[in-house]
Amino acid sequence: MPKALSQPINIVPAESIEGCILSIRGQKVMLDRDLAEVYRVPTKRVNEQVRRNPGRFPSDFGFRLTKDEWEEIRLRSHYATLKTGRGEYSKYMPMVFTEHGAPMLASVLDSKKAIEFSVQVVRAFMRMRAVLAEHQELARRVVPEKKKGKIGFPCQ
Repeated sequence: MPKALSQPINIVPAESIEGCILSIRGQKVMLDRDLAEVYRVPTKRVNEQVRRNPGRFPSDFGFRLTKDEWEEIRLRSHYATLKTGRGEYSKYMPMVFTEHGAPMLASVLDSKKAIEFSVQVVRAFMRMRAVLAEHQELARRVVPEKKKGKIGFPCQ
């Protein structure tokens, strides 16, 4: 058995990745720094590979945030505590990647760990989509009952 396969892999659970998925411009996305952490590479390397492979990242796979979008994310998340100042963090707005861009990123990173972890990222996006679909179905069943004057679920 190859040495790489005999060692246990410390894979990030999909549930913890779900907490990193944001809704921006009507799409579910992950920040470049969160994907870099999951894929165990520096954020600098993520952005470097996106610059080197622009044809693999059309706007529906990933895009750079505007200053207003980034400020909104920082205000409502753990990024609010980031230091600012010379040399502390990138002067560029972060990139975000959709559920299609995240596995594409893993493929261009040329890292075995990134490819292994990309499976967990895809599962997190799939689970998020399933939860949203479930909530939408529930809302469809509740709304007609409210219009009839009943409050609550149809089975009440």
